[in-house]
Amino acid sequence: MSLPNHAPVPELYVSFDSAQKLKADAGTLPSWDLTQRQICDLELLMNGGFHPLKGFLTEADYDGVVENMRLADGRLWPMPVTLDVSETFAEGVEPGQDIALRDAEGVILAILSVTDKWVPNKDREAEKVFGANDLAHPAVNYLHHTAGKVYLGGPITGIQPPVHYDFKMRRDTPNELRAFFRKMGWTRVVAFQTRNPLHRAHQELTFRAAREAQANLLIHPVVGMTKPGDIDHFTRVRCYEAVLDQYPSSTTTLSLLNLAMRMGGPREAVWHGLIRRNHGCTHMIVGRDHAGPGKNSEGKDFYGPYEAQELFKAHADEIGVEMVDFKQMVYVQEKAQYFPVDEVPEGSTVLDISGTELRRRLREGLEIPEWFSFPDVVSELRRTSPARSKQGFTVFFTGLSGSGKSTIANALMVKLMEMGGRPVTLLDGDVVRKHLSSELGFSKEHRDINIKRIGYVASEITKNGGIAICAPIAPYTATRRAVREMIEAFGAFIEVHVATPIEECERRDRKGLYKLAREGKIKEFTGISDPYEVPAKAELVVDTANVSVDHCAHQVILKLEQMGLIRA
Repeated sequence: MSLPNHAPVPELYVSFDSAQKLKADAGTLPSWDLTQRQICDLELLMNGGFHPLKGFLTEADYDGVVENMRLADGRLWPMPVTLDVSETFAEGVEPGQDIALRDAEGVILAILSVTDKWVPNKDREAEKVFGANDLAHPAVNYLHHTAGKVYLGGPITGIQPPVHYDFKMRRDTPNELRAFFRKMGWTRVVAFQTRNPLHRAHQELTFRAAREAQANLLIHPVVGMTKPGDIDHFTRVRCYEAVLDQYPSSTTTLSLLNLAMRMGGPREAVWHGLIRRNHGCTHMIVGRDHAGPGKNSEGKDFYGPYEAQELFKAHADEIGVEMVDFKQMVYVQEKAQYFPVDEVPEGSTVLDISGTELRRRLREGLEIPEWFSFPDVVSELRRTSPARSKQGFTVFFTGLSGSGKSTIANALMVKLMEMGGRPVTLLDGDVVRKHLSSELGFSKEHRDINIKRIGYVASEITKNGGIAICAPIAPYTATRRAVREMIEAFGAFIEVHVATPIEECERRDRKGLYKLAREGKIKEFTGISDPYEVPAKAELVVDTANVSVDHCAHQVILKLEQMGLIRA
């Protein structure tokens, strides 16, 4: 008899011959180039990872999922999986029409037969799905500032999966994993969901969890989109491979999951359970604050530490996966081994290194003890995260026209070049407009595009160990945040708000721009006819009204020294 975790799960792909015909016919269809998140979603729709979904959610399914975690037919599904598109594209699409879904290079992956088109209430989606309409939540920020305004729903006809050039041997579809379990005779499989490197405590925790469940272990890390600022998946996978040898032979396997996480806490835990069931797992480790995004805008955790576990337990029968409690493991010095925190012998000395402390040690090049992590893992982390004084970083000045941004940026550039050690590039607003954005105007949309171009160039400089100094006006909070996320994937981002009062900026106005703006001759001028959104949490605030440029540049140098980015 075929066991539930061995039987194939339905896929949405058509046969090879049908796919070839659809590819040929698709030339006449409207095409949508998928975003990175949409490609992750589409892959899991097509390969059965999102079973029972047969496509992107219809409006009725979406409403049910948002309101009560259920599809229109009553089945459990906690997370909206929607195709968000621009208003411009949506204008040319109506229900009853097919559209071609393509990757960034124009390769067709699937056909969407559109049954529904609607404009969602994103405030309601944020409140219901993520528990708060708070932009500090990465998924809520994505919802409001990245996702398209219109949703399309309907069934998918899968033509071919997205191509992955990395770690091909570690990527398995749900049915490939089920076939592997069948071949190995694994009837009970515990999944460990992770988006962080594994250290000794994780290895102990997962090994114990599998042993207690009398099951084999699937290390199933997410390599699609995770939280901005997380360690890149290339480094993480090399770390996972370094740890595999620490498990008893033939008890454990590693497979990569191309999932775009939403960091949705309790709902995300249920979602992860359904996805793991589709991949053939019978058990899953659910941790404290599972898939939590950290702090909200008031500095409090978005979700309670056990909310995810409680919601998972409440729906465990429907999910079809048994929850295994995440036991926090700590190192007991006298015993020279790890214990669950609630089993530590009385009077023992407990050693632990938090994630924050680990990052500090990596940043400052300090020792990471062998009791905490495996030497091969530490070696991989040091390759990707050298000491901060050797990393690239970006200094991002923002402020009104005439506030002194460019002048301070030039002075800072000279001081950093005088120190030497890393190449320094100045991306001044006017210079960038001349060389990168000469075709753009000054509408909000064009200013956003210009700032994101600056951010992209700065992120590449940062990634390659250089110093980028940016000095645009950058009036909008959401755009500055998008640039910060781009850069913090590779190094530090230091936002400097040049908070010179508008009266002083007008007094200095050599080009007469403020005068023209007040006369209505320049439209959408920041500070006059268009708002400047003051940074709430800039790393540094300077005011050039009564202070010399040299002093302001020195303040930035002191901040960089304090952050360990340059040596005192």
